Amino acid sequence: MDYVDSKLKERTASLSVISNTALVVLKLVVGFFTGAVSIVSEAAHSAVDLLAALIAFYAVRKADQPPDDNHAYGHGKVENLSGAIEAVLIIVAAIWIVYEAGHKLQGTYVPEFLEYGIVVMLISIVVNYWVSSKLHKVAVQTGSHALEADALHLQADIWTSAGVLIGLVVIKITGLAWIDPVIAILVAGVVFKAGYGMTKKSLYELTDISLPLNEEQIIIDVIKSRTEVISFHQLRTRRSGSRRLIDMHLVLYKDMHLNKAHTVCDQIEAEIKEKLEFCDVVIHLEPCDHEDIDACPLNE
Repeated sequence: MDYVDSKLKERTASLSVISNTALVVLKLVVGFFTGAVSIVSEAAHSAVDLLAALIAFYAVRKADQPPDDNHAYGHGKVENLSGAIEAVLIIVAAIWIVYEAGHKLQGTYVPEFLEYGIVVMLISIVVNYWVSSKLHKVAVQTGSHALEADALHLQADIWTSAGVLIGLVVIKITGLAWIDPVIAILVAGVVFKAGYGMTKKSLYELTDISLPLNEEQIIIDVIKSRTEVISFHQLRTRRSGSRRLIDMHLVLYKDMHLNKAHTVCDQIEAEIKEKLEFCDVVIHLEPCDHEDIDACPLNE
C-alpha cells in the first residue's frame, strides 16, 4: 500500500466520522422533540455508524503501518478486527431499538411535529448515499475491509431511514401512532441482519479462511499458464486487512539455471498481483529430474 492510498483511506474515513456526527446530533434532537421512537432508533443506528467510522479511521491508519519486529506480516488484521467490533456494535444497537420500541407499543403517546422528522430522514438518506458511495469506491480502489464495512453500515442506514420516512408520512396522514414502534422494530431487523453478516465475514477472515474459490482459481490459472512449471502444490491463501497473503510450492526442472527460475517466480508473482492487487506472494521451489516427472509432487 503506497503513501497516496493510505492518505486517501484516512481522508475518506474522516469524512464518514464528520457526516455521522452531524446526523446523530440532528436525529437525537428531532427524535426527542417529536417523541418518535423510530427517529430515536435511527439516531442510535447513526451513533453505531459513528462509532464504526471512528474504529475504521483508527484501523486504516494502523493497518497501513509497515511491518515491525512484532508484526512481520504487517498490521492488516487490525482492519479485520475493527470489522468484527463494528458488527457486535450493530447487533447491540438492534437489541436496544427493539427494547425501546416494545415500551412504546404499550403506550399511547402520539408523536408530534412529524414534518421535522420527515425532513431529517430526507437529509439522512441524501448524505448517507453520497458518503457510502465514496466509501465503497475507495474501499474497492484500496482493498480496505474497514472502509467496506463502514460503507455497508451507511447503506443499511439508507434503507432504514427510508422505512422511517414512509412510516412518518403514514402517521402524519392517518394518526396511527402504533406504526412508529413497529417501524422501529423493522429497522432493528435490518440492522441485526447487517450485523450478523459482518460478524460472519470478519470472524472468517480473523481465523484465516482461504480466499474465495474464484480468486484461488485465478492464481491456479496463472501458475498453469507457465510452461516452465511442472506442477505445484501446497497452495495456501488468506487475507490480512486489504492484503492477500499467498504461498505455494512450485516444481521446476532441477537443471534450470537459478537466474531463470528466479525470473519465472517473479513473472508469476507480478501477474498474480496484476490480477488480484494488494498481494504478498511467497514461492518455494522444488527440483525435479526430467526422468522423474511422474514421481514429482502433483498439482493440488
